Amino acid sequence: MQRGWIVGITGASGAAYGVRLVERLLDLGIPVHLVVTDAGWRVLKEELDWDAARRTATVEEKFGGRSAPIRYYPNQDIGAAVASGTFRVHGMVVVPCSMGTLAAIARGMSDNLLERAADVTLKEGRRLVLVPRESPLHAIHLENMLTLARMGVRIVPASPGFYNRPSTVEELVDFQVGKTLDSMGIDHELYPRWGEGAPHDEAE
Repeated sequence: MQRGWIVGITGASGAAYGVRLVERLLDLGIPVHLVVTDAGWRVLKEELDWDAARRTATVEEKFGGRSAPIRYYPNQDIGAAVASGTFRVHGMVVVPCSMGTLAAIARGMSDNLLERAADVTLKEGRRLVLVPRESPLHAIHLENMLTLARMGVRIVPASPGFYNRPSTVEELVDFQVGKTLDSMGIDHELYPRWGEGAPHDEAE
């Protein structure tokens, strides 16, 4: 598989964000290395009715046949390729990112493959993007985010915008995924940008 992006999906609500991001990357011809935590699988089942009992097969059914390949890694496989800094990727994004995973990354923990891959991304100086989905936030959450932001990590809270007047949940998801792609440095056309045909241009 050619160089691509690691995508992590954790147990925070908002599994649709991670799924849509993977779909968009693959459709753009960008390979994906996917890691999903056990809690992430639980949320995929609860929110999207995914079959969490057949994980590898489910990933292939949901994402196969697109413009780029995808490879799924069990989160318990701490020796997988993405756990090594010698495995070349552009970077990593965790979407949605639970506060537990965010805290582990902020403290340099590597108790599973997702945490290890994030730690490797940091030590290799690659781009790391986290999309937290939690509310309200207490001081520890905020301090952990600040710690990571000071290290150059992009923190992109799941906060869909409304200036483009979304009429469906899918449009709200696309807005957030578009903001995530922006932080990854990847061009997209998931939503109209401010001043580029957004509804406000027709006001008055």
